[in-house]
Amino acid sequence: MTTKLEQLESAVRAVLGERAYDLTSALNELTLVVDAADYLVVMRELRDNPGTRFDELIDLCGVDYSAYGDGTWTGLRFAAVTHLLSVEHNWRLRVRTFAPDEDVPVLASLTEIWPSVNWYEREAFDLFGILFDGHDDLRRILTDYGFIGHPFRKDFPVSGYVEMRYDPLQKRVVYQPVTIDPRENTPRVIREENYGK
Repeated sequence: MTTKLEQLESAVRAVLGERAYDLTSALNELTLVVDAADYLVVMRELRDNPGTRFDELIDLCGVDYSAYGDGTWTGLRFAAVTHLLSVEHNWRLRVRTFAPDEDVPVLASLTEIWPSVNWYEREAFDLFGILFDGHDDLRRILTDYGFIGHPFRKDFPVSGYVEMRYDPLQKRVVYQPVTIDPRENTPRVIREENYGK
C-alpha cells in the first residue's frame, strides 16, 4: 500500500516528467525544485492538470541562501519558495525556484495563475529585492517608499542606512544618516551549577 506522500510524488513525476528532476521528501513534506526558465509553465501545469490540481497558492516567500549552512552553500543566492494546496486531492507541495542572477534576481510572476500571490510577491520584492517579471504592481508593501535597500538580505546592516526623526524647525519628518555606532553585542550567559537538574 502506498502512502499519500508517495502518491503525490508519482503524480508530480507523471505530470512534469523530466522537469521534476529535483523532488525530495523530508519531514513528511515534498519539495520540488524548478528551473527559473520552467517556473511559469510548471506552476500552470501543477494547477491545471487533473492529476495534481493544485488550485490554491497558500504562500510565497523569498529566501536569501548566502549564509545558509554556516556559509557552506555554493548554489544560487535568492529563491522564491511557494506552498501549494490541492483541495481535491488533499495534497500540499513546496516549490522552490532560484533566481539565476544574484545582482538582479528576477523570476516570473505567478499573478496570472493565482491572483492571490500579488501581495506575497510584493513582500518578497520589498524585503529581498526579488523582481517578478509580469507583476503589474510591484512596489514596496512593508517598508517606506523612500527606504533604501532590502532589509531581509543577509548583507543588510542591522542598524540600516538611514534613520528618521522629527525636525521641529522644518515641522516634518526628515531622514539622516545613521548616527548609531555599529557594535557587536555578545550575550553573557550566567548559570547556576544545578541549572536544569
